[in-house]
Amino acid sequence: MSIVSRLAELGVTLPDAPAPAANYVPFVQVGSTLYVSGQISNGPDGLVTGKLGADMEVAEGAAAARLCAISLLAQVQAACDGDIERLVRVVKLTGFVNSTADFTDQPKVINGASDFLVDALGDAGRHARSAVSAAALPLGVAVEIEGIFEIK
Repeated sequence: MSIVSRLAELGVTLPDAPAPAANYVPFVQVGSTLYVSGQISNGPDGLVTGKLGADMEVAEGAAAARLCAISLLAQVQAACDGDIERLVRVVKLTGFVNSTADFTDQPKVINGASDFLVDALGDAGRHARSAVSAAALPLGVAVEIEGIFEIK
């Protein structure tokens, strides 16, 4: 099944790839490897802000991480000149969770992105991963995730 079909089954239409907010590029391709800059938790209703362990629950953080994964795929689609079917696999994600010093469920939060990518891409969505705490993230967002992808 195509990636577009899987996304449609999930009720997801990839948005336009977010533009960079500073002096960097949204992605860099080296051979068949695509490095995508960190994507913040931003959805149709705007930024998802908050701090896990203070004013957000794990499920809310996981939903924010899912939004980051959708933005990552939007960047991959842009890098592939609009053809998301050129995506071969997700190689690695690094997830940053805006959380209190005593919050230890960062992996459960980033599962929101990982689970979505496996749902959307099947085995090609399985990846290596890191999930770390951050004392603060840009614009007060709850989650930021960067990714490495293989494309053709």
